[in-house]
Amino acid sequence: MSSLVTPQHAEELSTGARQLGVELSAEQHEKLLGYLALLIKWNKAYNLTAVRDPDEMVSRHLLDSLSVMSFIHSERDNWLDVGSGGGMPGIPLAILHPHKQVTVLDANGKKTRFLTQVKMELKLDNLTVIHSRVEAFQPSLPFSGIISRAFSSMENFTNWTRHLGDTGTQWLAMKGLHPADELVALPADFTVESEQALTVPGCQGQRHLLILRRKA
Repeated sequence: MSSLVTPQHAEELSTGARQLGVELSAEQHEKLLGYLALLIKWNKAYNLTAVRDPDEMVSRHLLDSLSVMSFIHSERDNWLDVGSGGGMPGIPLAILHPHKQVTVLDANGKKTRFLTQVKMELKLDNLTVIHSRVEAFQPSLPFSGIISRAFSSMENFTNWTRHLGDTGTQWLAMKGLHPADELVALPADFTVESEQALTVPGCQGQRHLLILRRKA
């Protein structure tokens, strides 16, 4: 274990994952802590995340990402994390689902350099890092799932990523407060499939997940 990660961090991750109903293998637990160590180290120079205190990162980054894992299911297995920033929830998604292809996209070069380092150090062969504006990104196939965490308004999230999915795609928006005002501005060809109130161990405040689909 890295000296940047304490036994308390390891225990908080184990306990929190169990409370979320997420079964972590020893390898997944180790890789999540390895990711945490890289996040702590690089955050000092690169300002990857607004959370500066390492003791807050397990709950606000790792467990927050793990809270949506039970909703990651689709017929196809290629997922996109849009505006990934420091890699949430894309890196935990790639660690927990090694058989899914996960793409993390960000327009900030410093952040994608960090994500590339994470891919290399944690040997995440199923992870692809893209440095691009989302509007300019042109994948060869539509994604089966597109997820974002505090990326933008629901209107922008759907409009900017419309070309990256199809009617079989699930769009997952991770939010704090329930975004009732944003849903009013949702494009007419998107519909809310389900809404989930999430409880993240160690996190104060509300967390919500909205799952959307595009109409034919």
